[in-house]
Amino acid sequence: MSQTTRILSALIGGIALGILVASLAPAQAIAATAITQPIGAAWLHGLQMVIVPLVVGLLVTGIGATSEAARAGQITARAMVMIVVILWSTTLMSAFVMPLILDAFPLPAGLGAALRDALTGAAPVGPVPGIGAFFDTIVPTNIVAAAAGDAFLPLTIFSLAFAFAVTKLPDDRRRILTGFFQAVVDALLIIINWVLKLAPIGIFALAYGVGARTGTAAFGALLHYIVCVSAIGFIVLLTAYPVAMIGGRVGLGRFARAVAPAQAVAISTQSSLASLPAMLKASTDLGASASTAGIVLPLSVAVFRATSPAMNLAVALYVAHWLQMPIGPAQMAAGVATAAITTMGSISLPGTISFIASVAPVALAMGIPLEVLGLLIAVETVPDLFRTVGNVTMDTAVTISVAARTGTQETLDDVSHARP
Repeated sequence: MSQTTRILSALIGGIALGILVASLAPAQAIAATAITQPIGAAWLHGLQMVIVPLVVGLLVTGIGATSEAARAGQITARAMVMIVVILWSTTLMSAFVMPLILDAFPLPAGLGAALRDALTGAAPVGPVPGIGAFFDTIVPTNIVAAAAGDAFLPLTIFSLAFAFAVTKLPDDRRRILTGFFQAVVDALLIIINWVLKLAPIGIFALAYGVGARTGTAAFGALLHYIVCVSAIGFIVLLTAYPVAMIGGRVGLGRFARAVAPAQAVAISTQSSLASLPAMLKASTDLGASASTAGIVLPLSVAVFRATSPAMNLAVALYVAHWLQMPIGPAQMAAGVATAAITTMGSISLPGTISFIASVAPVALAMGIPLEVLGLLIAVETVPDLFRTVGNVTMDTAVTISVAARTGTQETLDDVSHARP
């Protein structure tokens, strides 16, 4: 049984057992949560304890890899500029669209109330800050205090500045620092894998408490979450088509037909890396030279997660909606900045690890509690499909756009004549 199957089974089993026991002996079912809740909380704390050093390490190594790629020539530099623009644009889109989705299709009042009662430990991290406080605290005066206090946006700003400073060091010193942080990241990933082996136990314990307190409302809420967050990924997926049409100068139908096989591979494997050969064929079929596609696509697969910042912010906004937490302009600005910046550090992480490493900083920066994330990990499989397909489609769109803008795109006649 795969890890994903075990985690999902634990979620369903925990909720179902909680519902069953509550229907037979309500008082005893609630009393049992005094045991299950601390077990689930301890597992979740095991994930939380590595977030600060992991994000710092990922930003240093991720920015280092990005900087190295950008120095490789005009093609990679142009690709990196386009990637950064898309990441910030889709994040801002999520900040505007996700609240509209939740206003149009809110979580039913009964479900929301039941879930808030069940999540007894999910209290806001702090008061809602004003816009003045946002600008006052965006640059940390004490980086140690920022890390200790889970002040993630100031910590991210410092880590970003430090990462870029490292890229300016002489090669020998730069390699020492990036090698050190890569070793730190590798060690933390081992710890996370250990914690994730215990995920069925932790998620089962958390899910039992939710099932005992809410009944079948838990299943309805999780389905609502899947639909709302996946909708943001679907919008990012759709935006890849105009990017290809305008940037790559290809027709809608032609791009859709060419990229469809790569999307099929993405759906079946949930891996951008496994989709790379199909993306390469799609890009060359659409006129990108093999040399340009051979540069831009591996770079995109390595450092570009088109859907990640938008969907990570959407998860945080959904949890705030779930808990009826008001999100002010300062919190939204902190969430957008953290989501857009930290996604550059999610290079080549497995989906479950990426979910925690990417969503937790956004939630903490916005003052949103992390307790709910332990349950949402278990249903990440469906939103992850939209993440992967959206990433693959946008990677292809960026590749042909860079080829068109650097004069390395072949015409349709050139492509057809080159084929036997």
